[in-house]
Order: sequence, then structure tokens, then C-alpha cells
Amino acid sequence: MSEVVIIGAGVIGTATAHALVQRGITDITILDRDSVGSGGTGKSAGIIRCHYGVTSIAALALCSREFFENAAEIVGTDIGFEQVGYLVGVGADNVEPFRASLANQRSIGVETLEIGHAEVKELWPTAHLDDFATFCLEPGGGYGDGYATAQALATSLRGHGVTIRQGAAVAAIVSDGDKVTGVKLADGEVVPAGTVLVAAGPWSMPLLSPLGIELPIAPAFVQEVVIDPGMDLGAPPVFSDLVSMQYVHMRGGEMLFGNSSGQGSVRPVTDPDVYPNHATNEAIEATAEKAMHRFPGIEDPRVSTTSTGVIDLTPDNNPIISATDYAGLYLAVGMSGHGFKTAPAIGRLTAELILDGETTIPNVKASDFRLSRFAEGDLLVSPYVYKGAMGIR
Repeated sequence: MSEVVIIGAGVIGTATAHALVQRGITDITILDRDSVGSGGTGKSAGIIRCHYGVTSIAALALCSREFFENAAEIVGTDIGFEQVGYLVGVGADNVEPFRASLANQRSIGVETLEIGHAEVKELWPTAHLDDFATFCLEPGGGYGDGYATAQALATSLRGHGVTIRQGAAVAAIVSDGDKVTGVKLADGEVVPAGTVLVAAGPWSMPLLSPLGIELPIAPAFVQEVVIDPGMDLGAPPVFSDLVSMQYVHMRGGEMLFGNSSGQGSVRPVTDPDVYPNHATNEAIEATAEKAMHRFPGIEDPRVSTTSTGVIDLTPDNNPIISATDYAGLYLAVGMSGHGFKTAPAIGRLTAELILDGETTIPNVKASDFRLSRFAEGDLLVSPYVYKGAMGIR
């Protein structure tokens, strides 16, 4: 029998196990139907930033950044964090919520600076900037590698005696009355456990539905487009363009573009295992049009490749990190495409919820992420809404 069984060996599951180990809990078994980081973790764009309007989310991101900055010391290997900074640009219609959000971020310790067009031109000299009203730069932001992070955490966990079973698909959560007692694998094996954490992203719903727990999660297909600029652009900051509603960062000399509006590149799917492995022509054309508007100075751009994946969207675009009505059963799901940058702190929050029922992370309210908020109509939304952007802001 394991003290804790975690379903899902992505960055959320491994980060939670890491936090439990830090608290002295090592009798942990992590189960994954495929392999470490093979789900949404391995598809992440990897952007790291604290620019959020929801205080608890910004605080989770800030806490997580400490891990990314010190990962080599913490887990013993490099995880590919490139601290190039995080830049946001907004139009005139979003200046008011933008500045209010910046003030809130600063109030909890996020270093974020409002800067002007001339400063941004030095960072992104090929960009067209006339349609922006103002910008901010978060020097501590950047991007990392979700897959490398999960693998590094897994290696560290094994060194502490944690069992990670790959190719071990979970078919059901086993309970005795209102208490979980373990999980049943697809091959019929039962793995007993005192505590079960479901951290399986969009694959979590069918595991919980037989227990009467209906997760308000919609699997969604996400598309990103990689453009070769045909020139050396150096290492500029990740750029969140909230006029064209796109984000871009350099990776291996190429530009990875994603959609910040949620329209067009994020589409519902019925089965998280069935989606195209290439972006649609419509998404590629829309990305190319917006990219050429924003970066007219690039010499010879061409689409290099595309990337697709599935995320687990909640109605308020924020995660569910929660106990349930079953003793010993916990959830860390519904990351809505923003799990990687907050994963180290979500792991700590989840571990503290399991062990203490509350969290000690500064400026984070564990109750913000409770499952019951949806039934209560108390959604977790930013008070500083950016027009046109996804609700996660």
C-alpha cells in the first residue's frame, strides 16, 4: 500500500510529489498511462510570467519562479529556463485595467515595469509598435521546457524512493463508502492507497464521473505556429501582444506564435486523444497575417512547423485544486493551458492541502481553487479584465 498515489506523471503530478517529499512523505506511487511528461506537459509553450489579474494566480507564478530560477540546485539538473523577460503591450482600450493589474502585481512582490515605445524598440527592433498605447516588462519572466522539467523532477523523485510506473493506465478509483482506498489499473491490478490525487488533465473526467464527481472541464485543441524569421533576432523577451491578441517567443532561433484571444486556435474536442497533429490552414493563415503586421522588419519569414495539443479548460480558465466529498481524494486539474508556469507552487499548494488543509504560500487562498466554486456561482475571475483577451488574464 502507498501512502499517496498520484494519477498523472506530468509537471503537476511530479511537482506535487516533490513538495510531499520536501515534507517527508516518500511512500508515493505515480501512475501514468504513457510516460513522464507525455501529456499536456510535453506540449506546453513553456512561457513563464507572473502577469495575472487574479492575486492567487500571480502569487503562485511568483512562488514557482523561485523554483525555475534555482532548479539546477533543487533537482540537480538544468530544466532549460531562459530568463529573457516577459513583455506585454496593450492598446488604448486596455490601459486602465492594465495599470490596475500592474499595481496589484507589484503589491505582492512582482517586479514589473511600465515602459515606453523607445525601450520596446530596442528589445524588438523588427516590431511595428504604433498601435500600442503602453507596455510593461517583467524582467524575471521568460520561458522554460515543460518536458525537461517533468523529467528532472521524476529523476529527483526516484532518488528519494518515489515509485513512478509508466504505461500504467488507471481504469477506476476504488472507494469504500465515502473514502478512497486506491486505484484499479486497466489490467485489473489494484493499487491500494490512503490518499489519491487526480492530476491527469483532460483525462481526469472519466475517472471521477463514476464517483458522482462531474468536473466542469472542456478538453480543447490548441494550435501554435512556428515561423523561421530568416534572420538572427537574438534573445528578446517573450512578447504578449494584446492588440493583435497573440504571443511570441524565440526558441532555437525561430518564433513560436500562439493566439491570446482564444478564438480560432482553441477549439473544443470530445476526445482528448483525438485531435489533429498539425495546425489548420485557417490558424496558419491567421497567424501569418498577424505576425506580418506585428513584425514587418523580418527579412524572409516562412512557416517552419506547427504544434498542437489539448488543454483542460474550466469555466473561469483557472485550475481546480481541491479536496472532494471522498476522504483521501484530491484534485489538481483544469489548468486551462497555464499549468507549467505555476506547477511548482501548485505542487506545494496541493501537498499542503493534503497534509494541512490550508496553504502557507504568501498571498494565495486555497479556497480560491475549490471545486465547489462552480456550483456556488463564485467563479475565480480577474477584477482587471482585458478586452478581447482570454479570461485567464
